[in-house]
Amino acid sequence: MTFGRFARTVVCMVAMMTLIVGVAVAAQTSTAPTAQSAPATSSGLSTPANSQDAYTLPPDTLAKAIAIGRIRNFENLAGSVWGILFLWILLATRGWSWIERWAKRISNRQWVNGLVFFAIYLVVSAMASFPFVWLVQHNEHAYGISVQTWGSWMGDQGKALALRLLFGVPLLLLFNWFVRRWPRRYWFVSWLVTLPILVIVIFVSPLLSPIFDKFEPLQKNHPALVSELEKVVARTGTNIPPDRMFLMKASLKTNGLNAYVNGIGATKRIVVWDTTAGRVPNDEVLFIFGHESGHYVLNHVQKYLVIYSVGLFFVYWVCAVFAAWMVKRFGASWGLNELQSTDDESSVRPTALASRTGFVVLLFAIAIVSFLLEPVGNSIGRHYEHQADVYGQEAIHGIVPDPQKTTLAVWEDDGKAWLEDPHPNPLIEFWVYSHPSIEKRANSAAHYDPWKNGGHGEFFKN
Repeated sequence: MTFGRFARTVVCMVAMMTLIVGVAVAAQTSTAPTAQSAPATSSGLSTPANSQDAYTLPPDTLAKAIAIGRIRNFENLAGSVWGILFLWILLATRGWSWIERWAKRISNRQWVNGLVFFAIYLVVSAMASFPFVWLVQHNEHAYGISVQTWGSWMGDQGKALALRLLFGVPLLLLFNWFVRRWPRRYWFVSWLVTLPILVIVIFVSPLLSPIFDKFEPLQKNHPALVSELEKVVARTGTNIPPDRMFLMKASLKTNGLNAYVNGIGATKRIVVWDTTAGRVPNDEVLFIFGHESGHYVLNHVQKYLVIYSVGLFFVYWVCAVFAAWMVKRFGASWGLNELQSTDDESSVRPTALASRTGFVVLLFAIAIVSFLLEPVGNSIGRHYEHQADVYGQEAIHGIVPDPQKTTLAVWEDDGKAWLEDPHPNPLIEFWVYSHPSIEKRANSAAHYDPWKNGGHGEFFKN
């Protein structure tokens, strides 16, 4: 394969996905419900609204939520499937093996041609996923959720790609070296190294946020909110002082609402979007912070890391076996045999996997297994989010006049801001939702009032 053929292959693949995305946008635009449309689920099946639902939308907003919900479903599922197909197409057409041979012509040094190969891998992957990323932004704009200019958005995409190249290329090169150094046990070594990397990512992520967004001390313009937040800090024991409470200038990019706690140890902080502070009552911000605090107090971060780490042990092992089988079955047609450094039949599989193209086969295996296991991880996430919802509602008890009313107001405002469908498709919710639907969260809050008859909450005794 010449460079011209490879370039044409990539361009054609991106053009094909752009066409599909364009057709999807046109179809959604032409069939989007009007304000007078009858209520329907995201699957398009008409269903009567449940009069007891705690989260409802007016007809015009409901029509928009249903329309954008369908597009989001397409984005989530089609984007994941396309990511897998993209890797397979370039394997089947020997695109990756050609890139590897071309990188070797640039330099005989293993680490140099490895850096070149994985940099191209990340850039080409970003190009392939761009139509779906663009679709998300297009629809957020069309439905009034995003207000970010296209120039600013493209700048963010460039920064994100630069960070992926800066950190991703060396990491891919390191894991590829593990396959070369320990051809039989590389998956175990990779698993051991992955665990501290996860912790580092959680620690460092708040430090990278200013690359994309502007922050200032929350105390500067919202001192009353800081005082109220300190009450929740004292009640939950999260130990976050005012100098680690920040206001993010989200209004430059979105009309959505959000507030969160992120980081770990010295980087742990509260971040409140400026679309939230001053736009919704402080009581609602207190609940959101109480919810986020619940993840830390209930050790969700640690628990998730343990569960993820145990699961990753088996995922890496399964992917190693799966990738070895694919190399044996498709290695010749994918051009892997030509990249082997030995003719020793006993080392065919590990040697082939140790090549750059062989490592892409590993990434291909991980992409497939990760997609199939997505509902498992999301089920765990939804469980923890529900616990944090209950914790947040309890955390503001005695601080706000009516915790139940405040919590319901949060889901109402949040659902309207983000145009969340009150009745999402159950299968879509099961597969792709990492959080419970707004419908379920609001209904849960509406039925949770342990103090009504003099009782106490699950996590707080007063």
